[in-house]
Amino acid sequence: MTDRFAGKSVVVAGGTGGLGRAVTLAFLEESARVMVTYRNEDEFAALNEAAGDHAERLLGSPIDVTDEPKVRKLAENLVKDIGVDALVNAIGAYAGGTPLWQTEAKVLDHMLDLNLRSGFVLSRVFISIMLSQARGAMVNVSARAAVDHAAGAAAYAASKAAAVAMAECLAADLKGTGVRVNSVLPSIIDTDANRRAIPAADYTKWPKPAEIAEGILFLCSEEARLIHGASVPVYGNF
Repeated sequence: MTDRFAGKSVVVAGGTGGLGRAVTLAFLEESARVMVTYRNEDEFAALNEAAGDHAERLLGSPIDVTDEPKVRKLAENLVKDIGVDALVNAIGAYAGGTPLWQTEAKVLDHMLDLNLRSGFVLSRVFISIMLSQARGAMVNVSARAAVDHAAGAAAYAASKAAAVAMAECLAADLKGTGVRVNSVLPSIIDTDANRRAIPAADYTKWPKPAEIAEGILFLCSEEARLIHGASVPVYGNF
């Protein structure tokens, strides 16, 4: 690991989940100060323990990021304390397994809240801060389903495709500002939750959270200063 993010402050929304945890730990390893949002206290406690000596640079806030007033208050306090150099939106959820005509409307609402509205709120709050600094990077975690539309996943795929479209529009809005926005598109990730959900699967080929985290850190780094408005597949060639 390097110290690419020494002196930098990063927000990882959903920073205690399967992928978010790996992203958070990777940023800490590279000397960043990291604020995570989370909903599960046990997950944050586990993350804090896993951070080891880096835990002194880890902060957490148990908020719902679809609640814009709460996110705005968090951001205001964060800017006063450590600033914001990068934002990763690792919040998301999956629902599927039924054809569209058997999918309840509340499932679509849930997918849109977690997979789309979360990014909308985070962008509204944190991009305005980055614009005032004339610098910053945001990475939104979408999914392969945004471009590869399988049966039984209409609500999920629609929400992820919308998230990619929103990020691309945001990137167009930000041209020339010094603020960059990109998306990553994982397939199914090798997490404990996914192994439990699909116990018969061959998970040896699933991308590991740490592997995807490497790509996310690259997109947030100065090395990726020429990459803006991209939707990057991170699911290998199988």
